[in-house]
Amino acid sequence: MRYLLDTHTLLWWIDGQPLSEEANKVLEDFGNDVLVSVVSRWEISIKESKGRLQPPSDLPELIADSGFDVLPVRWAHARRISELPPHHLDPFDRMLVAQAMEESCVILSRDPHLGAYHVDVVRA
Repeated sequence: MRYLLDTHTLLWWIDGQPLSEEANKVLEDFGNDVLVSVVSRWEISIKESKGRLQPPSDLPELIADSGFDVLPVRWAHARRISELPPHHLDPFDRMLVAQAMEESCVILSRDPHLGAYHVDVVRA
């Protein structure tokens, strides 16, 4: 299976905060493809610049060492956003939904709004 981490899920995992039992099973199963979107890095950078978040300085290394794959933003992802109903107004989450749809991924998240889209979500 392919899974895409929501930004908060990525940050909680890095910080060692508890995740759901189901999310832990997903992340511990080396047969799964776990993706981290560059959109998450973009979101983290914006929150960092506003003083709302202090990510670890070694974030790229932590992601690389995790075995997670980095998912770039593709034209098809951006195009898919125009097809999404306005269930969620956060542009980062909308892009993650679009990426999950285009890449056939399940999203690991605690965001209750993502369930309104036709995308599978595992509660983080």
